[in-house]
Order: sequence, then structure tokens, then C-alpha cells
Amino acid sequence: MSSRPPSEHPPPGKRVWTLERIRALGAVTDVATTGEIFGLSRTSAYEMAQAGTLPVPVIKVGSRYRVSVTAIIAVLTATDATRPPPT
Repeated sequence: MSSRPPSEHPPPGKRVWTLERIRALGAVTDVATTGEIFGLSRTSAYEMAQAGTLPVPVIKVGSRYRVSVTAIIAVLTATDATRPPPT
């Protein structure tokens, strides 16, 4: 029986996304990480990015999608009065 040391990183989808951790991502992040922050699967996040239905604007850079970390934080910290209605 092998004994593996515990991973220092939790498995994807199990991270706790605090504002501090989100800010540490830098100026932009990828769609998979954005989806994880919003509780979406990777597939759902990419489908929503392509359809334009993610709750944040998506920037296409070549064949890659990027999302502004500032936009993510703005959506997460919006009050009910300033949050746009669901689509």
C-alpha cells in the first residue's frame, strides 16, 4: 500500500474564492477560473463565454478568452440594488 502525502492544493472546484484570492489573479484570468469562481463547470463557463451570457464581459484575444478580474469583483460585490437582473 502506498502512502501519498496530501496535496497542498485542493482539487479544482473545491477552492474557496475570497476577494483576496481573486485579486491575486492579476488583471485578467481565463474562462475556466472565472467559471470556478461563479460555481460553474468548465464546459458551462466556455459555453456561456461563447454565447455572451457569462455575468462578466469576455475579451477574446486570438483564440483565447480572458476576463477582467475587476469585472468579476464588481459583480461579486454589487449590492442587490446595483446588480443587473438575471437573464
